Amino acid sequence: MQFKLTKKEKSWILYDVGNSAFVLMVSTILPVYFNYLAQNAGVSDVDYLAYWGYAASISTLIVAVLGPVMGTLADTRGFKKPLFLSCILVGCAGCLLMGLTTWWISFLVIFIIAKVGFHSSLVFYDSMLSDVTAPERMDRVSSSGYAWGYAGSCIPFVVSLVFVLGYQKMGFSFETGMMIAFAVVAVWWLVMSLPLMKQYRQVHYVERKPHAMRESVGRIIETLRSVRKQKKIFLFLIAFFFFIDGVYTIIDMATAYGSALGLDSTGLLLALLVTQFVAFPFSILFGRLAEKYDTGKLILTCIAAYTGITVFAVFMKAQWQFWVLAIFVGMFQGGIQALSRSYFAKIVPPERSGEYFGLMDICGKGASFMGTTVVGLTSQAFGSINIGVSAIVFLFLAGALFFMKTEHSGSESTKNQENVIMEQQMFHD
Repeated sequence: MQFKLTKKEKSWILYDVGNSAFVLMVSTILPVYFNYLAQNAGVSDVDYLAYWGYAASISTLIVAVLGPVMGTLADTRGFKKPLFLSCILVGCAGCLLMGLTTWWISFLVIFIIAKVGFHSSLVFYDSMLSDVTAPERMDRVSSSGYAWGYAGSCIPFVVSLVFVLGYQKMGFSFETGMMIAFAVVAVWWLVMSLPLMKQYRQVHYVERKPHAMRESVGRIIETLRSVRKQKKIFLFLIAFFFFIDGVYTIIDMATAYGSALGLDSTGLLLALLVTQFVAFPFSILFGRLAEKYDTGKLILTCIAAYTGITVFAVFMKAQWQFWVLAIFVGMFQGGIQALSRSYFAKIVPPERSGEYFGLMDICGKGASFMGTTVVGLTSQAFGSINIGVSAIVFLFLAGALFFMKTEHSGSESTKNQENVIMEQQMFHD
């Protein structure tokens, strides 16, 4: 039977196509450009990698703090769409401004602002999944979002590469080529957001009250108190904290790591473009596999694969090895992210999806803060970027352990979860 997407599902997927252009730029062109700016200012390779990691850490820490408040506010009737749009505008404006500065410190500051806007938008976007599709379709729709995001983001990326790599033939400076690339990505991101802004309607929500902010904070406190009683949700959040930490750290620092090893910048960018092409069919594949096999087992498979990928990265020295790494990352990146999103969406109450995805964002972005910081500090402490990267292996092992506990939590956790949800509803009423 053919799986046909609805109009709302397609508009939701298009936002993944839009924001993925920014993700691809952050993981490929941005570290190369920052390396260029840092070298011009006399910053060493080790410090360059560390400062890039610190900037990524600061941005994710800010979102980890803001995420739950924004997510809880988003559950309030009429709040989700305008807050979502505000985050998109902040991200797109930051993307444009990065092309207008050539001082490495101001570049990092603007990068942090743009990344906060991007990640904040995902709190609302992920929580919209329960509004645009049914639970039995979530795995396929979520996987399709990542798949088309990988494929679609290649269009602005290739256009950007034309200006970044061919600036001399076109008769302008490298800085001008980067400025055009930033503008291309910002416009693409904004345009791809418009269909969702037009189609989206908030189906699951809590009613607006006179003091929305105060009421939202109260809901956060109540949820934090009760989430430990919801064993399946609680264990999944701990597991997610660890394994997605490894995934995000690899995404954030792959190009920076390759540049610090002295690998050719053009080769790094083209290899990561291959990652996008590989990720497209494999994201679709994982969505289809989820219809035949247990989603939890598929997530564990992805964690195991990422553990092997990290070990391989530690011993990487040659350009061809980075190409192999890029291909394997593409095979499992979309699967682990998409299935984690749909897995969580199915175990939380839909009318409080923003609230719970805000908690998930604490784990995801807070974890990324830890991962990039650990890599940066370890690299500087030992004077070796390989030792810094090796720490990521332990994050995947811890994630696998807690996820197996999540899967074995059993029917007792389901009963507890139902009781807690009833308690929350009484509290909010």
